[in-house]
Amino acid sequence: MPANKIVVHEKSGNVLKGTTADFLPKRPLFHLAVGGMHGEEMKKIVVDHLKAIFFVKDFGGDKDYKEAKGPDALPGSGKKIRVVFKDGETVSGYTHAINMEQPGFFLVPGDPKSNNERIFIVFSSLSTLEVDGSLVTLTQ
Repeated sequence: MPANKIVVHEKSGNVLKGTTADFLPKRPLFHLAVGGMHGEEMKKIVVDHLKAIFFVKDFGGDKDYKEAKGPDALPGSGKKIRVVFKDGETVSGYTHAINMEQPGFFLVPGDPKSNNERIFIVFSSLSTLEVDGSLVTLTQ
């Protein structure tokens, strides 16, 4: 299985960068090779302790790039999504499926030039979830 470059944002505010080859949305944990496939340590990551997992093109990104905001910024496919995390950060994009019985869901940014290929949003880290312009009730 190929490894994915990810940036893990914990609810505590801690950020880890590395690769994973065993993340599955339904599983409660996965492994992160900190620093890449041959990183200095392998960490067990508990999904419920996370805010989100950012699947990235590049670990550095482009600090000067201003990402187009909002799902209306660029055309995409799927349901338009806007999330507000409990820490105040807002992310918008598209999703094809949301199952409230799962720990989270994937969001694809509306801007194809974003460094994020997709983001796994953990439901328990959200204060607001808007789907196609309608608020969704979150149970915590």
